[in-house]
Amino acid sequence: MAGEKIVIPVPTNSPGEWRLTDYETNTLRNVSNKNQKLELGPLSPGYYELRSGEGTNSARISFGVLSRLQAPTPMDSPVSMDVGMAWFFPNRPQMEQVASLCTLAGMNRVRDRLMWEEMEPKRGEFVSSNRYDLSAEVQTAAGLQILQVSHVSASWANPVSKRFPTDLRDIHSFCREMTKRWQGKVVAFEPWNEADITVFGGHTGSEMASLQKAAYLGMKAGNSNIIGCLNVFAIRRAATLKDFDHNEAWPYFDTFNLHHYEKLQNYPSLYTDFRAVSAGKPMWVTECSVHVNWSGDERLKELSEEDARLQSERLTKTYALSIYQGAAAVFYFVLPHYVERTLQYGILRSDLTPRPAYVAAAAVGRLLAGAKPRGRIDLPEGKGQAYCFSAEPDGKKSDVLILWSKDKLEFKLPAKAREAYDHLGRAVNVQAGTVESDSAPKFVVLDAGAVKALIAPPKPAKVLGGKPVPIVLQPLLPESDTVLQKSAYKIAPSQKKTFPLYVYNFGMSKSSGTISATAPEGWRVECKGDVAVAPGERHEVSVEVQPPAELGDAETEVRFNGDFGADGKPLVSIRFVKE
Repeated sequence: MAGEKIVIPVPTNSPGEWRLTDYETNTLRNVSNKNQKLELGPLSPGYYELRSGEGTNSARISFGVLSRLQAPTPMDSPVSMDVGMAWFFPNRPQMEQVASLCTLAGMNRVRDRLMWEEMEPKRGEFVSSNRYDLSAEVQTAAGLQILQVSHVSASWANPVSKRFPTDLRDIHSFCREMTKRWQGKVVAFEPWNEADITVFGGHTGSEMASLQKAAYLGMKAGNSNIIGCLNVFAIRRAATLKDFDHNEAWPYFDTFNLHHYEKLQNYPSLYTDFRAVSAGKPMWVTECSVHVNWSGDERLKELSEEDARLQSERLTKTYALSIYQGAAAVFYFVLPHYVERTLQYGILRSDLTPRPAYVAAAAVGRLLAGAKPRGRIDLPEGKGQAYCFSAEPDGKKSDVLILWSKDKLEFKLPAKAREAYDHLGRAVNVQAGTVESDSAPKFVVLDAGAVKALIAPPKPAKVLGGKPVPIVLQPLLPESDTVLQKSAYKIAPSQKKTFPLYVYNFGMSKSSGTISATAPEGWRVECKGDVAVAPGERHEVSVEVQPPAELGDAETEVRFNGDFGADGKPLVSIRFVKE
């Protein structure tokens, strides 16, 4: 922390002389190894490295100096982090170190990771304690609010584990038991991760909606105060979003959850697409970043100096642009060292020393604490934007501008600034009423309400009404029939397709009702409509669908509507496309 005397221990065989360098790799001074210690004294905030030697004989130690937080981070601050505590850190001491790194950086929302079968190895039999309980305990003790996400089915629920359980009572009971077990620790729960891509099942929007309804009812049965999150979208595929939206699942999620790894310039259209189907619920971005490739030594999978700087600058822009588009929580992916193919996602190295992006995350956590978008200012000649947020850096209500530009320019500030920082939290001079803008973001802190004449941020979506009902409908078609790109099932002209429609009762009493179907002209749909189902049970309705001989290439929607009196009117919509 800034102001602390820094002493770094080194191994007995370490070099005798080191160079202290900054983010730009400028040498600040030489440091001698005295009794296996490098004594640096206090340093101002920023990213630093200690270097010794050259080429293959070189050694390097990275470290960051952070500004000490002057006030607790507001509990609703959008600046959050995907940590994956239970998966990446195997023991309590490491978990505690990592939890500390989160709180020092101003984070108070973190995302963990969960494997269903490790908690429930057999249907109805739950383990007494394991790494997930430990990570929940450690993060809660550190004051962190945990979002937990479940990955894949237990093998007993579906042998094809990347696919949803075939019986939705299994996901309902699992969610109920998990939210009950972690009451007071886990505050939010995603019942599935990225179901819309093949690695996690390749499900249709309709399938995602049916699972969401069952899971949400289970989450709330276990803990009525849980934030019941949407089983999160990985990508913005228009067909899947439309299919999901037509299934009217919005009473069954408290937050609309999405991921994105798209280019920064795509954010306006990306958020427009997701916002349109969000039903006005708070948007939580529970994974996001812009890809950076590792290079060099395959054992280290490290970023080049240039790419490490690029990662840190993009991190700040990712947070700023996501919050500006209306995201209520942004979980950057990812804190730990993590590689997929040639991509390096982590902002820490495997030994927990920082990459520059961790220091940048701490600056965002402090300076955008509690941030909400106010608007933007376009920079001259279309060279960039300055985004304005109401926030509470160091506990003081403020306007905070974040700006960057394609080329260097002097930006005349719209009001007197109190202070300014670069993206690593290093102080920047603004005494003359201007700040130099370039490709690396700058923060400018002004009095609350000081910035006028702003271009308004995007408007939130209209909040849709409706209440969850205990009856859930689930058509169950073979995975082989799925046409994922169209979020539909293939069918041949005049082909009769038969499949079960399951009617679940997640209520407390027996429910009776009818099921009816609607389809376009020329389609024949038969289903035996009278249903009575006991609490905790499911009833199978046999459905037969037959399209006309002349079948166009467009997707066709078939809708099943239930009427269960006081238990509500459940529905499910599925789409068919010509084989």
